Order: sequence, then structure tokens, then C-alpha cells
Amino acid sequence: MHKIGERMFIKIRRDTLIILLLAFMLIVSGRVMTYMSYASSTDVGDQGVQISGVMVKGNDIVPTDSIKTSLADVGFRAGSYIQGDTLVTSKRKVPLNEAIDNAKQAVLLTTIPGTQITPIVAADVEVNKDTGAVTVNVIEDFSNIHISGQGLNGTY
Repeated sequence: MHKIGERMFIKIRRDTLIILLLAFMLIVSGRVMTYMSYASSTDVGDQGVQISGVMVKGNDIVPTDSIKTSLADVGFRAGSYIQGDTLVTSKRKVPLNEAIDNAKQAVLLTTIPGTQITPIVAADVEVNKDTGAVTVNVIEDFSNIHISGQGLNGTY
């Protein structure tokens, strides 16, 4: 059908081409405006450092989610941020050292789900003020836990 060396063009009407070019320009200009509004916003800088996440180390029995829930109850959760030496949550502002002490106590009181057993005997909470990362080191000890009850062999 086509001879060798003959160029094949897509036939398109002029008004369709104009509509396609306008749509392309609208999409590109929308993306540019979105980027410019994000780049020029100053909200993030005024808030301080967002709490970026919680890392739990040393737990064997108590689930990580239970420990993270305890920390979230104290204020170390998404949406909270560190401004200087203050932890700012949606409800209150707390000095960072006081928030860390509260977090240690909350982690110590964390139970195994479905029980009242609190095997965590020591906790260390560290907060990186530059990145917002919260690191929790826990030590679990089951040697001093006495569980009374009636299991299959008389004990649980």
C-alpha cells in the first residue's frame, strides 16, 4: 500500500489538535500551580519537627502495637510535633522531658493483650529532635510474675 520511503502521517483535524493541546496545557499548568503552592507554603516550617514514627526494640512477648498505642496515648503519634523542647499535640503542649517521662511510665504499664500481666520492667524512650523518630528500648522479665488460676495442671 505504501511505497518505500513514503512517510505515513496520522491524519487529525485541526480543531481536535487544538483541543488536545489546550488539555495538555491545562494539565501541565495545574501541576505547576500545585507544586508552586506546596513549595511556597510556610506551614511546615512553623510547626517544628513532625513525629515521624516509633521504633520498638527488645520486646518478645508484648506486641509492638500495644507499646505504640501506649506511646500514642501519651502524645507521640502522627499529627504531633516537636517545637524546640516542647511536644505539641492536638490537645496540649507538654515539655519534651516530661513527655518522655510519661512515655516511660506508659510503656511500663503496657500489658499483654487480654491479660493484666505487665512484663516490661524497664523502658528507655529516646526522641530525635531533628527527625522526629521515637525509639523505645524495653526489657521484659517474666521471673517475678506470679499468675494464679486453674489451668489444666493446676496452674497457667
